[in-house]
Amino acid sequence: MHILIYSYNYHPEPIGIAPLMTELAEGLVKRGHEVRVITGMPNYPQRQIYDEYQGKWYLTEQKNGVTIQRSYLRIKSKPNLLDRLLLELSFVFTSLPQAIKGKRPDVILLTVPPLLVSLPASLLGWLYNCPVVLNVQDILPEAAVRVGLINNKWMIRVLTALEKFAYRNAHTISVISEGFRENLVNKGVLTKKIVCIPNWVNVNFIRPLSKKNSHWKSVHQLDGKFVVLYSGNIALTQGLETVVETALRLRHIQEIVFVIVGESKALQKLQEYCLSCGADNVLLLPLQPREELPQMLAAADVGLIVQKHNIISFNMPSKIPLLLASGRPIIGSVPDTGTAAQAIQLSGGGIVVSPESPDALADAVQKLYANPDLATQLGDKGRKFAMENYSFEQTLNRYEELFSHVAAKQKSTLNILPKLNSKESLVDI
Repeated sequence: MHILIYSYNYHPEPIGIAPLMTELAEGLVKRGHEVRVITGMPNYPQRQIYDEYQGKWYLTEQKNGVTIQRSYLRIKSKPNLLDRLLLELSFVFTSLPQAIKGKRPDVILLTVPPLLVSLPASLLGWLYNCPVVLNVQDILPEAAVRVGLINNKWMIRVLTALEKFAYRNAHTISVISEGFRENLVNKGVLTKKIVCIPNWVNVNFIRPLSKKNSHWKSVHQLDGKFVVLYSGNIALTQGLETVVETALRLRHIQEIVFVIVGESKALQKLQEYCLSCGADNVLLLPLQPREELPQMLAAADVGLIVQKHNIISFNMPSKIPLLLASGRPIIGSVPDTGTAAQAIQLSGGGIVVSPESPDALADAVQKLYANPDLATQLGDKGRKFAMENYSFEQTLNRYEELFSHVAAKQKSTLNILPKLNSKESLVDI
């Protein structure tokens, strides 16, 4: 098949949806498919176009057999609501000519957010007469409204209309958790239109490694320490002040160190907070190169998933499969009724505590510090669960089957159309 992936984020961006879409595209190429990716100039998480891509309107690259067609983005490092809108609009208008330049795809995979990209993807689906599979990584505007990122009533109405448009015009909708499916069904989306394919992890790349003789641990002077690790996005949904306050409560145990890895600009405010409250057992590090990720995860004794209490219940952090695959126990400071809590509990690979509660988080960390056998048991269960439920090969099989199914269904529909008589309709078929 010829597969067109429409994804705002892609390699070389190190976190979020970019590594996932890169692995998916390259995995499909290895299976013999032709893959073309429409994306923007890389900018995440710094919200600044990477140096080697600045000053360019269009750029076509080849990487591991994937054709990558990039286009200009209007981006600001500290965006307001108007800047965010203009960013999405710039991608909509500049990416469409790139998408049209290639040959007709058999299927289009569109990742959202951003929601506005559903407009050019739907247009392409209509022009090429091919199915659009909508990959929902977050549900907007709900998630953004819940954490206060969007409060403009006009913008909420526009985004809600766009959300309905995207669901209505997609041939199939792939969601990353059952919580997403439930949310969409409650909005009137047909159950048969939705397929649940969780985000994956490459279990051969992310795997249990020995904590002894760890180069990464030595470089960061963590030898002999009990490392509690948070790595990833630092945003409104996390509330990492809770982690800093937890570290304060455990300062009396000198072996315990909290390591927070994130985007440099976001770490600056957290650094100020650590200094103001005297949390000298917190180590802040910039995002690490992807090739160092297995060693970084192996250096941890505990991996953290942190959310605020008001986070929308269906949010599913992509860090969960990664931590489970690394064979390290998870502590989830998350709402106990949410998708993240359910995933951790179902895996058997971690402990769930109340969100935004430094006391509860400190108790859980101390429990695993004092009971290494329990930590090992949780880590082993988590690794087993990741192998059985989140492996990349299994997920690749499911996407390949999905694309083959929707492409074949579209082809059979096209073959039927000329045969319709005046009394027949596609609804009857």
